[in-house]
Amino acid sequence: MPMIEVQGLRKAYGDKVVVDGVSFEVAEGEIFGILGPNGAGKTTTVECVEGLRTPDAGTVRVGGYDPVTRHADVTRILGVQLQESELQAKLTVREALELYSSFYERPADWRTLAERLGLDAHLKARFGKLSGGQKQRLFIALALVGNPRAVVLDELTTGLDPRARRDTWALIEDIRAGGVTVLLVTHFMEEAQRLCDQIAVIDKGRLAALDTPDGLIGRAAASKVISFAAESPLDSVELRALPQAASVETKDGRTVVTGTDTTVNAFIQLLARRAVTAEQLRVVDATLDDAFLDLTGADHR
Repeated sequence: MPMIEVQGLRKAYGDKVVVDGVSFEVAEGEIFGILGPNGAGKTTTVECVEGLRTPDAGTVRVGGYDPVTRHADVTRILGVQLQESELQAKLTVREALELYSSFYERPADWRTLAERLGLDAHLKARFGKLSGGQKQRLFIALALVGNPRAVVLDELTTGLDPRARRDTWALIEDIRAGGVTVLLVTHFMEEAQRLCDQIAVIDKGRLAALDTPDGLIGRAAASKVISFAAESPLDSVELRALPQAASVETKDGRTVVTGTDTTVNAFIQLLARRAVTAEQLRVVDATLDDAFLDLTGADHR
């Protein structure tokens, strides 16, 4: 049985359909990502998983329980870090952990959590004085203090600097290593590509794709990116005529061609025929960004 199962989920507000027929399964012990443009229906989907919203149609199960009719059972096995969270500014880290721990019959040892999440040196600090990264670590601790089998992390690293974001990624990997299933909502492609075992891409309320990060990248129209500068510029028309070339752009003396392995081979042959030396030549794989843009349409570019 999957840890989280969503089948045919539909949710509307008045005449506006926000989620329309979304289905996916999250296996126990995996990190499952949900990607999508702003307003795509990501947060509404996970709020239905959390039992915070009632679906209009379809079924949702967490550990086999309906989050609405068996909400108390779901809260025992599902920890949640909301997209926007706040605590009373004068509440200390220790007080927050003790308070949330008291909500559960068999809570985790909050002292161990604080040490694991690097909060043990900040137990006397008030919430209002914490940095953004420290607040996120505290919210992760509060989501885990009930000893959940699964946790939902919604836009966890928004607003964090690059170092704090990468530290948080390491924490998520530690959480999974501890046996907790993770449902991760994010709009950072690098984050999803690094962490997730599977990714659901939601666009305009519908499931646009469901695959591994590598599988999604493999669907991109351009799987290779060639960038170079040349003293003798190549004709852009000739570059666009390369087999399976998806795009050609030139800016500040540097040209970028997207395509496939076939495009790369043809490009090398073109350089040889024209006796052109390509300086600072780079050929790299496409990224999840490229796949995301292909899947969600040009109107989001």
